[in-house]
Amino acid sequence: MSPVPSTSPPVRPARGRLLLPPLMLLVIALGLGSRSPTVAAHLPRFLTAYAGDTLWASMVYLCLVFAWPRLLVRRAAAWALGLSVLVELSQLVHTPWLDALRANRFAALVLGRGFLLSDLLCYAVGVALAAGMDLLARNGPPRKGVV
Repeated sequence: MSPVPSTSPPVRPARGRLLLPPLMLLVIALGLGSRSPTVAAHLPRFLTAYAGDTLWASMVYLCLVFAWPRLLVRRAAAWALGLSVLVELSQLVHTPWLDALRANRFAALVLGRGFLLSDLLCYAVGVALAAGMDLLARNGPPRKGVV
């Protein structure tokens, strides 16, 4: 007697949460370092201009997959990019209470201060990098001869 095939979708394996906190700390350190005048003096202008925003979006992705370890990579990427774009668009809104909140250094790191169109491209790159690394971590490197 053969087994009855299951009609329910397979359960997605959860990501290992053990590696995510150190990775998140590394991303934070790199992002803050890219904005530090001491470190920035030794980096190319391109990196100091765009690395922080790129890493910020990567951090949004990491936070999402930490909170929901079974989230599909494409959904995590879509949510991370959507949230990043919403935060950037919120920088077009200037109410007294929101500007006062953004005057706080921590809130400014999370919410930003002013809208820049180039940040949207940085967010797309940051999410793509994080999602790509997630796929590599889950599936391993591409096998030789497989496209």
